[in-house]
Amino acid sequence: MELDLNQVRELLLMFDQTSVTELNLKSGELELQLRKREQISGSAPVVVAPAPASTVTPIPPPAVSPDPEPPPPPANRKTVDIVAPMVGTFYRAPAPDEPPFVEVGDTVRKGQVVCIIEAMKLMNEIESEVNGQVVEILVQNAEPIEYGQTLMRILPN
Repeated sequence: MELDLNQVRELLLMFDQTSVTELNLKSGELELQLRKREQISGSAPVVVAPAPASTVTPIPPPAVSPDPEPPPPPANRKTVDIVAPMVGTFYRAPAPDEPPFVEVGDTVRKGQVVCIIEAMKLMNEIESEVNGQVVEILVQNAEPIEYGQTLMRILPN
């Protein structure tokens, strides 16, 4: 099995979108070793070296206890969660030198952009589903996120 540059590029994109932290791929004279850094960036270093046989060996991620979630708001306050509709990288602002879309305490309206998720080099605007006040932002800027992960909480008004 021979890989061309486009297939390697596609493999890197797919690897970046999974929870697998390490992958070794040997194909003819090509050997790829992919390893993700922990919570630093979405990029993975690539090492290319000659190898004799064609084999793919995924290495499962080590068992790590998840970070504890922040405590839920008091029962008398019903919040609406803004959840990630895709895997990607969370951004609070439209550009590094611009202010964040929202801060804790800000009032938002339905349809207002509250963050961006970058997925496969595409910037996807995430909008508020309700009018209300931002009470929690649960993700740090430029942090990788998973599908269905809660990004922020809004107290409807």
